[in-house]
Amino acid sequence: MPRKSAIEQKPCDSLNADVRQLQAQTVWARSVSTVLTNAGISASAYALIFFRQDTGQEGIYWLGLIYLSLLFRFGISRYIKHFDLNRKNPEASLSLITLGSCSSGLAWGSLPFILPNFNAFSLDAGLYLMMLGISIGSVLLGVGYRWVSVAFSTPIHLAVIVSVVSTGGISGIIVALNVVVLTIILHRSCQNSERSFLESITRKLEATALATSLTAAHSEMLQANARLELLASCDPLTGLANRSAFNSTLANAIQEARDTEGKIGLLVVDLDRFKHVNDTMGHKAGDSLLTEFAQRLRNSLPPGNTFIARLGGDEFAIIVTGNDAVLEATRSADIILRQVRKPFLLSGQNCSVGTSVGLAVYPDHATQADELFVSADMALYRSKEQGRGRWRKFDPKLRIAAERQRQIEADILEAIEQHKIEAWFQPQVCLQRDIILGFEALVRWHHPTLGFIAPPEIVQAAYSIQASDRLTGAIADAACAMLKRLPELGLPEATVAINVSPREFALYSVSEMLDAKVKQHGIKPSLLEIEITEEALLDTVIAGEQLKQLERSGFALAVDDFGAGHSSLTRLIDLKVDRLKIDRGITTGIAASPRNQAIISALIRLGEALSMTILAEGVETEEESRTLRSLGCQIGQGYLFSRPMNARALEEWLRHPRARSLPKAAVA
Repeated sequence: MPRKSAIEQKPCDSLNADVRQLQAQTVWARSVSTVLTNAGISASAYALIFFRQDTGQEGIYWLGLIYLSLLFRFGISRYIKHFDLNRKNPEASLSLITLGSCSSGLAWGSLPFILPNFNAFSLDAGLYLMMLGISIGSVLLGVGYRWVSVAFSTPIHLAVIVSVVSTGGISGIIVALNVVVLTIILHRSCQNSERSFLESITRKLEATALATSLTAAHSEMLQANARLELLASCDPLTGLANRSAFNSTLANAIQEARDTEGKIGLLVVDLDRFKHVNDTMGHKAGDSLLTEFAQRLRNSLPPGNTFIARLGGDEFAIIVTGNDAVLEATRSADIILRQVRKPFLLSGQNCSVGTSVGLAVYPDHATQADELFVSADMALYRSKEQGRGRWRKFDPKLRIAAERQRQIEADILEAIEQHKIEAWFQPQVCLQRDIILGFEALVRWHHPTLGFIAPPEIVQAAYSIQASDRLTGAIADAACAMLKRLPELGLPEATVAINVSPREFALYSVSEMLDAKVKQHGIKPSLLEIEITEEALLDTVIAGEQLKQLERSGFALAVDDFGAGHSSLTRLIDLKVDRLKIDRGITTGIAASPRNQAIISALIRLGEALSMTILAEGVETEEESRTLRSLGCQIGQGYLFSRPMNARALEEWLRHPRARSLPKAAVA
């Protein structure tokens, strides 16, 4: 049978302990009355012994032995009561009672051997019957714990069997066999009686426990209802209205505005970097931040026509009503941004956070409560996309974009499975020798109704539905397949680069997946280049460990769009990055930009110092190529050499006799 968990066993263990305690208490109570009964029967037995003609002091000896055993049992009883063993240690209590019972049984069993000329078939038949009778009586009274009865009756039965066999010849043997059968029956009876007793008290305790549980459940239900009534409209952490109160208030406000032809401003607010506060300073600090932010909203926003609610997490909402609802809503958005610019004191230290705000207006942007909230939420996320720390008003174009994104998310899995999402390859060229050194695999998808989908939209859709591993895996498969073909096309040492988003490192093990891909295709890891952005370099916890693993596995590492972010020089050195790809924003127009030329020269010297190659992206003119070459840049990539091509077009392009001379236009 499967083993029960600790949670399942605990109630059962508690019930078993209660049963054992009640069993010990019952057996103990009966043992006290049994001592008195035994004393009376022993006195009767001595009366019979007294009238035997050949008995001297033996009867007195035997009676003394009996009373000694009874005194021993009485002492055990007092000891158990004094130390409360029935409750504290029922097993010890039962063992002691059994020991006392055994002492009485041995005393009774000694009777045939103490009295001279004991004969169970003549003069001593009455004593014989009393011995058997008292043993049977012990079985009847000892139903709570069979070992008490067994310990008492077994010595008596053995004494009877020995005495009748030694004095009764064939008759004695027959009687002895009957006593053996009687002993077995009595032992079985003890066992059944104990089982019935335990079942009875178990049912009783279960019924009591059920009644107690129902009473407690009823009490808890009443308390829960009281708490629910309290929480029905109030957020327990901040004291603001909660989502339920917000929903009803917004619905009522829209109905009133509809009747009066008025307007409503709805603000949806998110705290920026709230997760960072929780992760680095703890949830207590996060709660303090939410509480302080709620208090600032109360103190700064105008009362009367402003309703403030916390919807959950770090999400807040403000409903603004009245004749100037739209104007007041925009003012409230500005006030919120100013309030958040002031540092928050968290765990004894100042902490700066930001906020993003989205604004939607009834009836300009929506006429139903849920649609109005969705519109404000879209505006909120647009403000986040544009750099956070700002507020944005809803634009109907956002709804079109959101519908487009939903369509992309709905279709992307099927597109991956049916290979409709492809890898297109753009050459990377040695600027000094005009030869192809490798390719970058770029994701492409021609949607049947939306047309070509931009790569960032594809990556975002895969991330939203948690399919980033499948998307990157599909591109890695295509890259490995191309690496298998390149030796046949005259490029055995050419590399293929794939892009990995920094967010993917937190979703799955990128290193394990790529290890599996190169082993599956039989590709050397050094030929598959992994392009990451500068953001991944800054994540030293999750991304850092996986990047180290990629390096240990032999993959080449490249930093994409270098110069567009905030790279750490220490991380570049620590990870042994193989290549820096200069952002196209620096490359474009470089021939006429001394500043950009100086930047690239500095990067080239950095690359030489750190044994990294430098690749310039976005090379589109011969003038840019010449300038880069004169500065010492090794590799270029851009439309000057070729547009991205699918695998079939690339193979045809490489087989063309002029491919080695790098035509300025290529079939895409």
